[in-house]
Amino acid sequence: MLLVIPVIILLFIAVQLWKKSVQKKFADTALLKRLSPNQSLFKSILKVLILCAAFACLSLALVNPKIGTKMETVRSQGVDIVFAVDVSKSMLAEDIAPNRIEKSKQLVTQIINNLASDRVGIIAYAGKAFPQLPITTDYAASKMFLQNMNTDMMTSQGTAIREAIELAKTYYDDEEQTNRILVIISDGEDHEGDAAEIAEEANEQGIRIFTIGVGKTNGGPIPIKRNGIVLNYKKDNKGETVITKLNEDTLKEIAEEANGVYINGSSTSKVVDTIKDLLEKMDKKEFESKQIADFKDQFQWFLGFGIFFLAIDIFLLERKTEWLKKLNLFNEQF
Repeated sequence: MLLVIPVIILLFIAVQLWKKSVQKKFADTALLKRLSPNQSLFKSILKVLILCAAFACLSLALVNPKIGTKMETVRSQGVDIVFAVDVSKSMLAEDIAPNRIEKSKQLVTQIINNLASDRVGIIAYAGKAFPQLPITTDYAASKMFLQNMNTDMMTSQGTAIREAIELAKTYYDDEEQTNRILVIISDGEDHEGDAAEIAEEANEQGIRIFTIGVGKTNGGPIPIKRNGIVLNYKKDNKGETVITKLNEDTLKEIAEEANGVYINGSSTSKVVDTIKDLLEKMDKKEFESKQIADFKDQFQWFLGFGIFFLAIDIFLLERKTEWLKKLNLFNEQF
C-alpha cells in the first residue's frame, strides 16, 4: 500500500502539468488568476499530502505494530507425547499412498495439529534409535523436524523397538508423571522378538504405548529410486523381489502389553479422532511456567489517524480561504 503514495504524487504532478499546458492555450497566467481568483495551489498540495499521510497510516495499521515489555507467567496443562517413527527401508513401500514413510509423517502432523497444550517429542528409529526432537511445546518446530525425516537417516537397518522405548524414557522429566504417552508408527516388520516384554517394562514405568500400523497386510515391494524414478525393487539373497507386509499382530501385542491401543493408519481422520479421544480421558499435568512477552497491539492509533486524515481530505476544499489570503504565502497579487 505504501507504493500508492508515490503513484498519487506522480499523478498529481502530471495533472498539474497537464492543466498548465491546457490553460495556456486559452489565456495567459495573469488573466487566469483574474478568472479564478480563489484557486489555490497551496490547498491542492496540502490535500495531496494529507491523502498520502492517510495511506501511510492505513498501511501501518495493517502491519499492526506491537509494543510492550510486560512479562507474564503462563501455565499450561497437557500430556507428554513422544512419537517414535519407523524410518527403515521397508517404509518406502507404496502399498499406501504416497508411501509408508510419508503417510507416517502425515499422521503425526495431523495429530500435532489437533493438540492443544500438550508437549511433543520425536524419535526416529531403524536399526538404532535417534533423538530427532526433545520434548517441547513448539509445534512448528516439531513439524519442521518431522518433514526432514527420511529412510536415509539410518545406516543400520532393522527395527530397534527396544532402543526407541529406552530413548523415549529419557524424554519424560518427571518420575511421578502418570501421563506419559509413546506413539509408535511402523509397519511392524522386523521387530525384535522381545517387543512384548519391552512394552510391559515400559508400562510398569508409567508409559502407555499407542501403536499405529502403516501399510497393507498384503504388502508391496520396496522401490529403489533415483531422482524420483523407480530403477528397481529390493531383492533378497536369492534374487527375488522382497514383499514387505504390515504386521498388525506385533503392533497389537506391543499396545496390549503397554495398556495402549492399536490403530490402523489407513484412515487419517480415524487415527486423529482416536488419539484425541484417548488424550481427553487422561490426567493432565501442569507444566513448568514460562515467561512470554505480552505485546500490545497499536494498530488502532494508525487506523484512527488514517480515518482522520481521510476526513480532512474530503472536507478540505481547494479554494482559497480568507486566512490564507491574509498570509499570502506565494506573494499573490489580488
